[in-house]
Amino acid sequence: MEKRNTRNVMPFMYTALRVVIGWHFLYEGIYKLALENWSSSSYLMGSKWFLSGFFHWIIAHPTALVVTDFLNIWGLIFIGLGLFLGIAVRISSIAGASLLMLYYIANPPFVDSAMVSMSHFFIIDRNLIEAIALILLALIRRDYHWGLGQIIRDYYLKAKKEVFPDADNPMLVDPVAKSRREMIKNLAVLPIFGGALFGMAKKSGWMSFEENDLVERDAVSSATTLRARQYDISELKSKVPHGKIKDVEISRLIPGGNLIVGFAHARDLIYVSDMVKTYNTDEKVIETLWLYEACGINTVILRTDDQVLGILDTYRKRGGKIQWIAQTYPKDDDLTNVQMAIDAGAVGAFVMGNIADGLVYNNRLEYLAKPIDYIRSQGLITGTAGHAIQVPMACAANGIEVDFFMKTFHHDRYWSATPIENRDEYMHDVPYDNLDRDQFRDNIWCADAEEVKAFFKESKVPWIAYKVLAAGAIHPNDGFRYAFENGADFICVGMFDFQVIENANIAVNTLQSNLNRSRNWYG
Repeated sequence: MEKRNTRNVMPFMYTALRVVIGWHFLYEGIYKLALENWSSSSYLMGSKWFLSGFFHWIIAHPTALVVTDFLNIWGLIFIGLGLFLGIAVRISSIAGASLLMLYYIANPPFVDSAMVSMSHFFIIDRNLIEAIALILLALIRRDYHWGLGQIIRDYYLKAKKEVFPDADNPMLVDPVAKSRREMIKNLAVLPIFGGALFGMAKKSGWMSFEENDLVERDAVSSATTLRARQYDISELKSKVPHGKIKDVEISRLIPGGNLIVGFAHARDLIYVSDMVKTYNTDEKVIETLWLYEACGINTVILRTDDQVLGILDTYRKRGGKIQWIAQTYPKDDDLTNVQMAIDAGAVGAFVMGNIADGLVYNNRLEYLAKPIDYIRSQGLITGTAGHAIQVPMACAANGIEVDFFMKTFHHDRYWSATPIENRDEYMHDVPYDNLDRDQFRDNIWCADAEEVKAFFKESKVPWIAYKVLAAGAIHPNDGFRYAFENGADFICVGMFDFQVIENANIAVNTLQSNLNRSRNWYG
Protein backbone atom coordinates (compact mmCIF):
# COMPACT_ATOMS: atom_id res chain seq x y z
CA MET A 1 0.00 0.00 0.00
CA GLU A 2 2.83 2.42 0.88
CA LYS A 3 4.52 1.75 -2.45
CA ARG A 4 1.28 2.44 -4.33
CA ASN A 5 0.70 5.72 -2.45
CA THR A 6 4.22 6.85 -3.32
CA ARG A 7 3.60 5.98 -6.94
CA ASN A 8 0.41 8.03 -6.94
CA VAL A 9 1.94 11.13 -5.36
CA MET A 10 5.05 11.28 -7.54
CA PRO A 11 3.28 12.48 -10.71
CA PHE A 12 1.68 15.26 -8.67
CA MET A 13 5.04 16.35 -7.23
CA TYR A 14 6.84 16.29 -10.58
CA THR A 15 3.99 18.14 -12.24
CA ALA A 16 3.97 20.80 -9.51
CA LEU A 17 7.74 21.29 -9.89
CA ARG A 18 7.42 21.53 -13.67
CA VAL A 19 4.54 24.02 -13.50
CA VAL A 20 6.38 26.29 -11.03
CA ILE A 21 9.53 26.40 -13.17
CA GLY A 22 7.45 26.85 -16.31
CA TRP A 23 5.63 29.79 -14.75
CA HIS A 24 9.02 31.31 -13.83
CA PHE A 25 10.24 31.10 -17.44
CA LEU A 26 6.95 32.25 -18.95
CA TYR A 27 6.63 35.17 -16.56
CA GLU A 28 10.13 36.45 -17.37
CA GLY A 29 9.64 36.04 -21.12
CA ILE A 30 6.29 37.86 -21.26
CA TYR A 31 7.49 40.52 -18.84
CA LYS A 32 10.53 41.29 -20.98
CA LEU A 33 8.42 41.25 -24.14
CA ALA A 34 6.08 43.82 -22.59
CA LEU A 35 8.91 46.13 -21.54
CA GLU A 36 9.83 48.78 -24.07
CA ASN A 37 13.41 48.46 -25.33
CA TRP A 38 14.38 45.62 -23.00
CA SER A 39 17.88 44.29 -23.67
CA SER A 40 20.18 41.66 -22.22
CA SER A 41 23.14 44.04 -22.56
CA SER A 42 23.39 44.94 -18.86
CA TYR A 43 23.57 41.25 -17.88
CA LEU A 44 26.09 40.39 -20.58
CA MET A 45 28.14 43.45 -19.72
CA GLY A 46 28.70 42.12 -16.21
CA SER A 47 30.21 38.85 -17.49
CA LYS A 48 33.68 38.12 -16.14
CA TRP A 49 34.21 34.39 -16.73
CA PHE A 50 35.78 32.47 -19.61
CA LEU A 51 33.18 33.40 -22.27
CA SER A 52 33.11 37.07 -21.24
CA GLY A 53 34.89 38.14 -24.43
CA PHE A 54 32.13 36.57 -26.54
CA PHE A 55 29.36 38.13 -24.43
CA HIS A 56 31.01 41.55 -24.66
CA TRP A 57 31.37 41.08 -28.42
CA ILE A 58 27.60 40.62 -28.63
CA ILE A 59 27.06 43.95 -26.84
CA ALA A 60 29.37 45.77 -29.24
CA HIS A 61 27.51 44.47 -32.33
CA PRO A 62 23.90 45.74 -32.49
CA THR A 63 22.67 43.01 -34.87
CA ALA A 64 24.06 40.24 -32.66
CA LEU A 65 22.47 41.89 -29.62
CA VAL A 66 19.07 42.13 -31.34
CA VAL A 67 19.22 38.43 -32.27
CA THR A 68 20.30 37.51 -28.73
CA ASP A 69 17.47 39.51 -27.18
CA PHE A 70 14.94 37.95 -29.57
CA LEU A 71 16.10 34.41 -28.82
CA ASN A 72 16.21 35.15 -25.11
CA ILE A 73 12.67 36.52 -24.88
CA TRP A 74 11.01 33.96 -27.10
CA GLY A 75 13.11 31.14 -25.72
CA LEU A 76 11.83 31.97 -22.24
CA ILE A 77 8.24 32.17 -23.51
CA PHE A 78 8.21 28.91 -25.47
CA ILE A 79 10.15 26.97 -22.85
CA GLY A 80 7.79 28.35 -20.20
CA LEU A 81 4.72 27.39 -22.22
CA GLY A 82 6.02 23.88 -22.78
CA LEU A 83 6.77 23.33 -19.11
CA PHE A 84 3.65 25.04 -17.80
CA LEU A 85 1.22 23.25 -20.10
CA GLY A 86 3.08 19.96 -20.18
CA ILE A 87 3.78 20.01 -23.94
CA ALA A 88 7.06 18.59 -25.28
CA VAL A 89 8.31 18.43 -21.71
CA ARG A 90 11.61 16.70 -22.44
CA ILE A 91 12.54 19.16 -25.19
CA SER A 92 11.46 22.12 -23.06
CA SER A 93 13.38 20.83 -20.04
CA ILE A 94 16.61 20.32 -21.98
CA ALA A 95 16.27 23.72 -23.71
CA GLY A 96 15.51 25.41 -20.38
CA ALA A 97 18.48 23.79 -18.64
CA SER A 98 20.76 24.87 -21.51
CA LEU A 99 19.51 28.47 -21.33
CA LEU A 100 19.98 28.59 -17.56
CA MET A 101 23.53 27.27 -17.89
CA LEU A 102 24.29 30.10 -20.33
CA TYR A 103 23.04 32.55 -17.68
CA TYR A 104 25.20 30.74 -15.14
CA ILE A 105 28.31 30.91 -17.33
CA ALA A 106 27.75 34.60 -18.06
CA ASN A 107 27.62 35.50 -14.35
CA PRO A 108 28.65 32.58 -12.13
CA PRO A 109 28.29 33.20 -8.39
CA PHE A 110 31.93 32.37 -7.61
CA VAL A 111 33.13 35.30 -9.77
CA ASP A 112 32.76 38.78 -8.32
CA SER A 113 29.64 40.01 -10.06
CA ALA A 114 27.64 43.19 -10.21
CA MET A 115 24.41 41.21 -10.60
CA VAL A 116 23.58 41.62 -6.92
CA SER A 117 19.89 40.94 -7.41
CA MET A 118 20.57 37.20 -7.45
CA SER A 119 21.00 35.28 -4.21
CA HIS A 120 23.79 32.73 -4.26
CA PHE A 121 26.05 30.70 -2.02
CA PHE A 122 29.46 30.68 -3.71
CA ILE A 123 28.87 27.96 -6.37
CA ILE A 124 25.12 27.53 -6.11
CA ASP A 125 22.58 30.03 -7.38
CA ARG A 126 19.01 29.84 -8.62
CA ASN A 127 20.04 29.30 -12.21
CA LEU A 128 22.02 26.19 -11.32
CA ILE A 129 19.29 24.83 -9.04
CA GLU A 130 16.60 25.24 -11.71
CA ALA A 131 18.88 23.74 -14.38
CA ILE A 132 19.40 20.61 -12.25
CA ALA A 133 15.65 20.37 -11.62
CA LEU A 134 14.98 20.59 -15.37
CA ILE A 135 17.50 17.84 -16.11
CA LEU A 136 15.61 15.67 -13.59
CA LEU A 137 12.29 16.47 -15.28
CA ALA A 138 13.77 15.51 -18.65
CA LEU A 139 14.74 12.07 -17.30
CA ILE A 140 11.54 10.97 -15.54
CA ARG A 141 8.79 8.85 -17.08
CA ARG A 142 6.48 10.55 -19.54
CA ASP A 143 3.31 9.52 -17.73
CA TYR A 144 4.51 11.42 -14.64
CA HIS A 145 3.86 14.71 -16.45
CA TRP A 146 0.24 15.75 -16.24
CA GLY A 147 -0.78 18.41 -18.73
CA LEU A 148 -2.05 19.16 -22.22
CA GLY A 149 0.60 16.99 -23.81
CA GLN A 150 -0.80 13.96 -22.04
CA ILE A 151 -4.33 14.92 -23.12
CA ILE A 152 -3.21 15.11 -26.73
CA ARG A 153 -1.44 11.76 -26.47
CA ASP A 154 -4.53 10.13 -24.88
CA TYR A 155 -6.72 11.57 -27.63
CA TYR A 156 -4.62 10.07 -30.39
CA LEU A 157 -4.32 6.81 -28.46
CA LYS A 158 -8.11 6.64 -28.20
CA ALA A 159 -8.47 7.37 -31.90
CA LYS A 160 -5.97 4.63 -32.64
CA LYS A 161 -7.85 2.16 -30.47
CA GLU A 162 -11.07 2.89 -32.32
CA VAL A 163 -9.32 1.70 -35.45
CA PHE A 164 -7.47 -1.12 -33.68
CA PRO A 165 -9.78 -2.10 -30.78
CA ASP A 166 -8.24 -3.96 -27.87
CA ALA A 167 -11.45 -5.00 -26.12
CA ASP A 168 -10.21 -8.56 -26.16
CA ASN A 169 -7.20 -7.60 -24.02
CA PRO A 170 -8.08 -8.78 -20.45
CA MET A 171 -5.33 -6.63 -18.93
CA LEU A 172 -6.77 -3.33 -20.20
CA VAL A 173 -8.24 -0.96 -17.63
CA ASP A 174 -11.60 0.51 -18.55
CA PRO A 175 -10.52 3.04 -21.22
CA VAL A 176 -13.46 5.39 -20.65
CA ALA A 177 -12.99 5.62 -16.88
CA LYS A 178 -9.23 5.95 -17.27
CA SER A 179 -9.46 8.72 -19.88
CA ARG A 180 -11.85 10.73 -17.69
CA ARG A 181 -9.55 10.52 -14.67
CA GLU A 182 -6.50 11.48 -16.71
CA MET A 183 -8.27 14.44 -18.33
CA ILE A 184 -9.27 15.83 -14.91
CA LYS A 185 -5.66 15.56 -13.75
CA ASN A 186 -4.22 17.09 -16.91
CA LEU A 187 -6.68 19.99 -16.98
CA ALA A 188 -5.92 20.91 -13.39
CA VAL A 189 -3.16 23.32 -14.40
CA LEU A 190 -5.35 25.46 -16.67
CA PRO A 191 -6.93 27.70 -13.98
CA ILE A 192 -3.44 28.35 -12.60
CA PHE A 193 -2.26 29.20 -16.10
CA GLY A 194 -5.05 31.73 -16.61
CA GLY A 195 -4.38 33.39 -13.27
CA ALA A 196 -0.67 33.64 -13.99
CA LEU A 197 -1.30 35.24 -17.38
CA PHE A 198 -3.60 37.79 -15.76
CA GLY A 199 -0.96 38.61 -13.16
CA MET A 200 1.79 38.91 -15.76
CA ALA A 201 -0.30 41.16 -17.97
CA LYS A 202 -1.11 43.47 -15.09
CA LYS A 203 2.46 43.53 -13.78
CA SER A 204 4.03 44.03 -17.21
CA GLY A 205 2.00 47.09 -18.06
CA TRP A 206 -0.48 45.53 -20.52
CA MET A 207 -3.04 46.57 -17.90
CA SER A 208 -2.88 49.87 -16.07
CA PHE A 209 0.67 49.96 -14.73
CA GLU A 210 2.98 52.91 -15.02
CA GLU A 211 6.25 51.71 -13.52
CA ASN A 212 7.97 50.47 -16.67
CA ASP A 213 10.60 53.16 -16.33
CA LEU A 214 11.67 51.81 -12.95
CA VAL A 215 12.60 48.24 -13.86
CA GLU A 216 15.85 46.37 -13.59
CA ARG A 217 16.31 44.98 -17.09
CA ASP A 218 18.68 42.06 -17.12
CA ALA A 219 18.71 38.74 -18.92
CA VAL A 220 18.62 36.53 -15.86
CA SER A 221 15.54 34.40 -15.49
CA SER A 222 14.94 35.49 -11.90
CA ALA A 223 12.23 38.03 -11.09
CA THR A 224 12.80 41.54 -12.38
CA THR A 225 13.51 44.19 -9.74
CA LEU A 226 12.86 47.94 -9.71
CA ARG A 227 15.43 50.69 -10.02
CA ALA A 228 15.96 54.15 -11.49
CA ARG A 229 15.36 54.60 -15.21
CA GLN A 230 18.37 54.34 -17.47
CA TYR A 231 18.80 54.06 -21.21
CA ASP A 232 19.50 50.65 -22.68
CA ILE A 233 22.06 49.86 -25.37
CA SER A 234 19.24 49.02 -27.77
CA GLU A 235 18.33 52.73 -27.67
CA LEU A 236 21.73 53.74 -29.06
CA LYS A 237 21.09 55.52 -32.39
CA SER A 238 24.56 54.90 -33.81
CA LYS A 239 28.12 54.73 -32.59
CA VAL A 240 29.95 57.91 -31.67
CA PRO A 241 32.00 59.30 -34.61
CA HIS A 242 35.80 59.42 -34.41
CA GLY A 243 38.52 61.88 -35.30
CA LYS A 244 42.32 61.70 -35.16
CA ILE A 245 45.14 63.32 -33.26
CA LYS A 246 48.23 62.52 -35.34
CA ASP A 247 47.83 58.79 -36.07
CA VAL A 248 45.65 57.99 -33.02
CA GLU A 249 41.94 57.53 -33.74
CA ILE A 250 39.84 59.05 -30.96
CA SER A 251 36.09 59.23 -30.37
CA ARG A 252 34.66 62.75 -30.50
CA LEU A 253 33.08 62.13 -27.09
CA ILE A 254 35.71 61.23 -24.48
CA PRO A 255 34.66 60.27 -20.93
CA GLY A 256 36.59 61.95 -18.13
CA GLY A 257 37.84 60.32 -14.97
CA ASN A 258 36.77 62.56 -12.08
CA LEU A 259 33.72 60.47 -11.24
CA ILE A 260 35.82 57.31 -11.12
CA VAL A 261 37.85 58.63 -8.20
CA GLY A 262 34.89 60.38 -6.60
CA PHE A 263 35.68 63.98 -7.46
CA ALA A 264 32.23 65.39 -8.14
CA HIS A 265 32.62 69.20 -8.10
CA ALA A 266 29.80 69.19 -5.56
CA ARG A 267 30.69 72.59 -4.11
CA ASP A 268 29.50 72.68 -0.47
CA LEU A 269 27.64 69.36 -0.66
CA ILE A 270 30.45 67.61 1.16
CA TYR A 271 28.85 64.16 1.18
CA VAL A 272 28.43 63.84 -2.61
CA SER A 273 31.99 62.75 -3.39
CA ASP A 274 31.70 59.89 -0.89
CA MET A 275 28.41 58.86 -2.48
CA VAL A 276 30.05 58.85 -5.90
CA LYS A 277 32.90 56.67 -4.61
CA THR A 278 30.40 54.26 -3.07
CA TYR A 279 28.46 53.97 -6.33
CA ASN A 280 31.45 53.78 -8.68
CA THR A 281 33.06 50.64 -7.33
CA ASP A 282 35.88 49.12 -9.36
CA GLU A 283 33.45 46.65 -10.90
CA LYS A 284 30.98 49.40 -11.76
CA VAL A 285 33.80 51.33 -13.47
CA ILE A 286 34.75 48.25 -15.51
CA GLU A 287 31.12 47.76 -16.56
CA THR A 288 31.00 51.42 -17.58
CA LEU A 289 34.14 50.97 -19.70
CA TRP A 290 32.43 48.10 -21.52
CA LEU A 291 29.43 50.35 -22.08
CA TYR A 292 31.67 53.03 -23.57
CA GLU A 293 33.01 50.48 -26.04
CA ALA A 294 29.51 49.37 -27.00
CA CYS A 295 28.67 53.01 -27.83
CA GLY A 296 31.71 53.44 -30.08
CA ILE A 297 33.66 55.43 -27.49
CA ASN A 298 37.23 54.20 -27.87
CA THR A 299 39.15 56.61 -25.61
CA VAL A 300 38.92 57.76 -22.00
CA ILE A 301 40.86 60.43 -20.10
CA LEU A 302 41.89 59.18 -16.66
CA ARG A 303 44.10 60.23 -13.80
CA THR A 304 47.41 58.47 -13.31
CA ASP A 305 47.24 56.79 -9.91
CA ASP A 306 47.34 53.27 -8.49
CA GLN A 307 43.56 52.89 -8.21
CA VAL A 308 42.91 53.80 -11.84
CA LEU A 309 45.78 51.69 -13.14
CA GLY A 310 44.53 48.70 -11.16
CA ILE A 311 41.06 49.05 -12.70
CA LEU A 312 42.52 49.33 -16.19
CA ASP A 313 44.69 46.26 -15.66
CA THR A 314 41.69 44.16 -14.60
CA TYR A 315 39.61 45.47 -17.48
CA ARG A 316 42.30 44.64 -20.04
CA LYS A 317 42.77 41.13 -18.66
CA ARG A 318 39.08 40.59 -19.39
CA GLY A 319 39.56 41.61 -23.01
CA GLY A 320 38.85 45.34 -22.81
CA LYS A 321 40.18 47.39 -25.73
CA ILE A 322 39.43 51.00 -24.82
CA GLN A 323 42.50 53.26 -24.92
CA TRP A 324 43.34 56.02 -22.48
CA ILE A 325 44.95 59.42 -22.40
CA ALA A 326 46.66 60.06 -19.08
CA GLN A 327 46.32 63.13 -16.90
CA THR A 328 49.76 63.46 -15.29
CA TYR A 329 51.27 65.48 -12.45
CA PRO A 330 54.91 66.33 -13.15
CA LYS A 331 56.67 68.36 -10.47
CA ASP A 332 59.66 70.36 -11.63
CA ASP A 333 62.24 67.80 -12.75
CA ASP A 334 60.33 64.82 -11.31
CA LEU A 335 58.60 62.96 -14.15
CA THR A 336 57.85 59.80 -12.15
CA ASN A 337 54.11 60.16 -12.61
CA VAL A 338 54.54 60.72 -16.34
CA GLN A 339 56.61 57.55 -16.62
CA MET A 340 53.93 55.70 -14.67
CA ALA A 341 51.38 56.58 -17.36
CA ILE A 342 53.75 55.56 -20.17
CA ASP A 343 54.50 52.21 -18.52
CA ALA A 344 50.76 51.57 -18.07
CA GLY A 345 50.13 51.78 -21.83
CA ALA A 346 48.59 55.23 -22.30
CA VAL A 347 48.32 56.34 -25.93
CA GLY A 348 48.73 59.95 -24.90
CA ALA A 349 49.44 62.10 -21.87
CA PHE A 350 49.12 65.71 -20.83
CA VAL A 351 50.00 68.01 -17.96
CA MET A 352 47.12 68.50 -15.53
CA GLY A 353 45.31 71.84 -15.90
CA ASN A 354 45.93 73.16 -12.39
CA ILE A 355 49.64 72.41 -12.70
CA ALA A 356 49.90 74.06 -16.12
CA ASP A 357 47.96 77.09 -14.85
CA GLY A 358 50.45 77.53 -12.02
CA LEU A 359 53.50 77.11 -14.23
CA VAL A 360 52.30 79.73 -16.70
CA TYR A 361 51.18 82.09 -13.94
CA ASN A 362 54.63 81.90 -12.30
CA ASN A 363 56.46 82.04 -15.65
CA ARG A 364 58.12 78.64 -15.18
CA LEU A 365 57.48 77.47 -18.73
CA GLU A 366 60.56 75.22 -18.83
CA TYR A 367 58.79 72.86 -16.42
CA LEU A 368 55.78 72.74 -18.75
CA ALA A 369 57.89 72.09 -21.84
CA LYS A 370 59.96 69.34 -20.22
CA PRO A 371 57.20 66.75 -19.59
CA ILE A 372 55.58 67.56 -22.95
CA ASP A 373 58.83 66.89 -24.81
CA TYR A 374 59.48 63.73 -22.79
CA ILE A 375 56.02 62.31 -23.50
CA ARG A 376 56.53 62.88 -27.22
CA SER A 377 59.96 61.22 -27.12
CA GLN A 378 58.27 58.07 -25.82
CA GLY A 379 55.97 57.87 -28.85
CA LEU A 380 52.76 59.14 -27.23
CA ILE A 381 50.61 62.02 -28.37
CA THR A 382 51.23 64.86 -25.94
CA GLY A 383 49.57 68.03 -24.76
CA THR A 384 48.61 70.20 -21.86
CA ALA A 385 45.36 71.10 -20.16
CA GLY A 386 44.48 74.49 -18.77
CA HIS A 387 41.66 76.38 -17.12
CA ALA A 388 43.29 79.67 -18.11
CA ILE A 389 43.44 80.61 -21.79
CA GLN A 390 46.95 81.88 -21.02
CA VAL A 391 48.18 78.26 -21.02
CA PRO A 392 47.67 77.54 -24.75
CA MET A 393 48.60 81.15 -25.51
CA ALA A 394 51.93 80.72 -23.71
CA CYS A 395 52.65 77.46 -25.53
CA ALA A 396 51.95 79.05 -28.90
CA ALA A 397 54.00 82.16 -28.10
CA ASN A 398 57.01 80.28 -26.71
CA GLY A 399 57.32 77.43 -29.22
CA ILE A 400 56.12 74.68 -26.85
CA GLU A 401 54.89 72.19 -29.42
CA VAL A 402 51.88 70.06 -28.48
CA ASP A 403 49.76 67.54 -30.36
CA PHE A 404 46.58 68.75 -28.64
CA PHE A 405 45.32 71.31 -26.17
CA MET A 406 42.78 70.61 -23.47
CA LYS A 407 40.94 73.79 -22.52
CA THR A 408 37.86 74.33 -20.37
CA PHE A 409 34.99 75.70 -22.41
CA HIS A 410 31.37 76.51 -21.67
CA HIS A 411 29.04 79.50 -21.74
CA ASP A 412 27.99 81.28 -18.55
CA ARG A 413 24.22 81.12 -18.96
CA TYR A 414 23.50 79.29 -15.72
CA TRP A 415 22.46 80.80 -12.41
CA SER A 416 25.46 79.83 -10.27
CA ALA A 417 28.12 81.22 -12.64
CA THR A 418 30.51 83.66 -10.97
CA PRO A 419 29.63 87.28 -11.86
CA ILE A 420 31.85 88.42 -14.72
CA GLU A 421 33.47 91.20 -12.70
CA ASN A 422 34.72 88.71 -10.11
CA ARG A 423 36.15 86.05 -12.43
CA ASP A 424 39.78 85.00 -12.31
CA GLU A 425 41.38 82.88 -15.03
CA TYR A 426 43.73 81.27 -12.53
CA MET A 427 41.78 79.00 -10.19
CA HIS A 428 44.52 78.88 -7.57
CA ASP A 429 44.30 82.64 -6.99
CA VAL A 430 41.12 82.25 -4.90
CA PRO A 431 41.62 80.65 -1.46
CA TYR A 432 39.70 77.44 -0.91
CA ASP A 433 38.30 78.81 2.35
CA ASN A 434 36.77 81.82 0.60
CA LEU A 435 33.11 81.95 1.64
CA ASP A 436 32.07 84.67 -0.79
CA ARG A 437 29.70 82.90 -3.17
CA ASP A 438 30.30 85.54 -5.85
CA GLN A 439 34.01 84.75 -5.99
CA PHE A 440 35.42 82.03 -8.24
CA ARG A 441 34.94 78.86 -6.21
CA ASP A 442 34.01 75.66 -8.00
CA ASN A 443 31.22 77.26 -10.03
CA ILE A 444 32.79 78.38 -13.29
CA TRP A 445 35.66 76.97 -15.36
CA CYS A 446 35.77 79.16 -18.44
CA ALA A 447 36.12 82.79 -17.44
CA ASP A 448 35.83 84.21 -20.97
CA ALA A 449 34.37 81.93 -23.65
CA GLU A 450 34.72 84.60 -26.34
CA GLU A 451 38.46 84.83 -25.74
CA VAL A 452 38.77 81.05 -25.98
CA LYS A 453 36.82 80.97 -29.24
CA ALA A 454 39.00 83.71 -30.69
CA PHE A 455 42.23 81.89 -29.84
CA PHE A 456 41.19 78.53 -31.27
CA LYS A 457 39.74 80.09 -34.39
CA GLU A 458 43.33 80.92 -35.33
CA SER A 459 44.89 77.72 -33.96
CA LYS A 460 45.36 74.54 -36.00
CA VAL A 461 46.13 72.38 -32.99
CA PRO A 462 43.46 69.77 -32.14
CA TRP A 463 41.34 70.94 -29.22
CA ILE A 464 39.75 68.76 -26.55
CA ALA A 465 37.22 70.92 -24.71
CA TYR A 466 36.49 69.90 -21.13
CA LYS A 467 34.13 71.06 -18.40
CA VAL A 468 31.70 71.67 -21.29
CA LEU A 469 28.73 71.12 -18.96
CA ALA A 470 30.15 73.30 -16.17
CA ALA A 471 30.10 70.28 -13.82
CA GLY A 472 26.45 69.51 -14.49
CA ALA A 473 25.08 73.05 -14.63
CA ILE A 474 24.46 72.90 -18.40
CA HIS A 475 22.38 70.25 -20.18
CA PRO A 476 24.33 68.07 -22.67
CA ASN A 477 22.04 69.12 -25.54
CA ASP A 478 23.22 72.68 -24.97
CA GLY A 479 26.81 72.09 -23.85
CA PHE A 480 27.76 69.62 -26.60
CA ARG A 481 26.43 71.84 -29.38
CA TYR A 482 28.04 74.96 -27.93
CA ALA A 483 31.45 73.26 -27.78
CA PHE A 484 31.36 71.68 -31.24
CA GLU A 485 29.91 74.72 -33.01
CA ASN A 486 32.56 76.98 -31.50
CA GLY A 487 35.54 74.94 -32.60
CA ALA A 488 36.12 72.00 -30.25
CA ASP A 489 37.33 68.89 -32.08
CA PHE A 490 36.62 66.59 -29.14
CA ILE A 491 34.77 66.99 -25.84
CA CYS A 492 35.66 65.40 -22.51
CA VAL A 493 32.64 64.75 -20.29
CA GLY A 494 32.35 63.04 -16.92
CA MET A 495 29.36 60.68 -16.78
CA PHE A 496 27.82 57.90 -14.76
CA ASP A 497 26.95 54.63 -16.46
CA PHE A 498 23.26 55.54 -16.66
CA GLN A 499 24.14 58.71 -18.60
CA VAL A 500 26.40 57.13 -21.23
CA ILE A 501 23.86 56.10 -23.87
CA GLU A 502 21.90 59.34 -23.63
CA ASN A 503 25.12 61.37 -23.95
CA ALA A 504 26.30 59.22 -26.87
CA ASN A 505 23.00 59.82 -28.66
CA ILE A 506 23.22 63.56 -28.03
CA ALA A 507 26.79 63.62 -29.39
CA VAL A 508 25.74 61.67 -32.49
CA ASN A 509 22.72 63.91 -33.11
CA THR A 510 24.82 67.03 -32.65
CA LEU A 511 27.62 65.90 -34.95
CA GLN A 512 25.20 64.72 -37.64
CA SER A 513 23.25 67.99 -37.59
CA ASN A 514 24.10 71.13 -39.55
CA LEU A 515 26.75 72.53 -37.25
CA ASN A 516 27.51 76.19 -37.69
CA ARG A 517 31.20 75.71 -36.91
CA SER A 518 33.45 78.72 -36.64
CA ARG A 519 36.59 76.61 -37.16
CA ASN A 520 37.81 73.81 -39.40
CA TRP A 521 38.15 70.34 -37.95
CA TYR A 522 41.73 69.71 -36.79
CA GLY A 523 41.23 66.29 -35.36
